[in-house]
Amino acid sequence: MGGAVKSTPPCLATMSIKRTTQFWGFTMPDIEEMPVEATVEETVEQPEESKTEQQDDREAADKLKKKVKRSERSVKSYQFFILRLLLLILVLWILFFKVVGLTHMPSEDMYPRIDAGDMVLFYRLEKNFKAQDIVVIEKTTPEHPDKKELFICRVVAAPGDTVEISDGERLIVNGNVMIEKNIFYATPRYEGFTTYPLKLSDSQVFVLADSREGGTDSRYFGPVEKDEILGSVITILRRNNL
Repeated sequence: MGGAVKSTPPCLATMSIKRTTQFWGFTMPDIEEMPVEATVEETVEQPEESKTEQQDDREAADKLKKKVKRSERSVKSYQFFILRLLLLILVLWILFFKVVGLTHMPSEDMYPRIDAGDMVLFYRLEKNFKAQDIVVIEKTTPEHPDKKELFICRVVAAPGDTVEISDGERLIVNGNVMIEKNIFYATPRYEGFTTYPLKLSDSQVFVLADSREGGTDSRYFGPVEKDEILGSVITILRRNNL
């Protein structure tokens, strides 16, 4: 027991060494402490730089995503605009080539109702024509048998009617003398063209110009087939109001 060596706890040994060092006046440089502090500083600064880089990367990625989204929106807007434009063109094509039509009055034949040069809007889908309808016609004439010409005339006799023009220049339909309130001229025959009395088929109408003296109509080119009629006039746009 007398020869046993007592062990000193590590913490006490460290304290005794420090005291001894201070007691004997040794000045120990803080060699161990300096690297530790530097290491601590480095370990603190490194995560901050990494975080900054990650944040920059995220910001760049967000900017790229926003740019891509803007591009996608622009493309979609352009596609939507093109689609609407094509739809509008299709609607206008159907409207003006299948439903309605627009043309001009080529002559004074319908004066004073329609003057030469007036714009005429007509309805293409009308197929049941009756007396007093104003119609747009494309028809050949005895003078130009190979070329269709445009005419605008008034229907005076419907399919199945019998038409005659008397020696007294009166219009007679089915044996009845027609009293036309808006016509201010006599209705003379054009000799050498249409023969009277004329019986119309189920697909024919008889048309006359309102300007009866010299107007180009069925007295000259004969009865009009339904498939030669482009449509019935809806309204008139006066040339002097354009």
